[in-house]
Amino acid sequence: RVQLVESGGGSVQAGGSLRLSCTVSTRNGYIYNRSCLGWFRQAPGQERGGVATIYTEGDHSVYYASSVKGRFTISHNNAKNTLYLQMNLLKPEDTAVYYCAADPAMSGTYCYRTAGAKGDFDFWGQGTQVTVSS
Repeated sequence: RVQLVESGGGSVQAGGSLRLSCTVSTRNGYIYNRSCLGWFRQAPGQERGGVATIYTEGDHSVYYASSVKGRFTISHNNAKNTLYLQMNLLKPEDTAVYYCAADPAMSGTYCYRTAGAKGDFDFWGQGTQVTVSS
């Protein structure tokens, strides 16, 4: 079973930056050598939607939702088994609870083309609040 813990959320003014982190671990310490990882967010009264995904092997193909492209950057540190989301030029509409997700069973192609839209990951973190004020 994969465990994910997010951190780095908080409050910031519009135009500011935040970096979210998500540590990925398993109870027996096993490290998956390939996995699809992603960030999702859910604003009050809205459904959870994909923000970005990354595949941890190969060319590390990434997917971004159109609303964050050019402002957010997803990355993964294999040595630390940690997923990041650097968020710049934040807008009030970015206010949401942000969740990280993992699925070692997904292929790289599925991770890049589909996972961000479908959100059908097997493992999820507990979420971290991001609030952007105008």
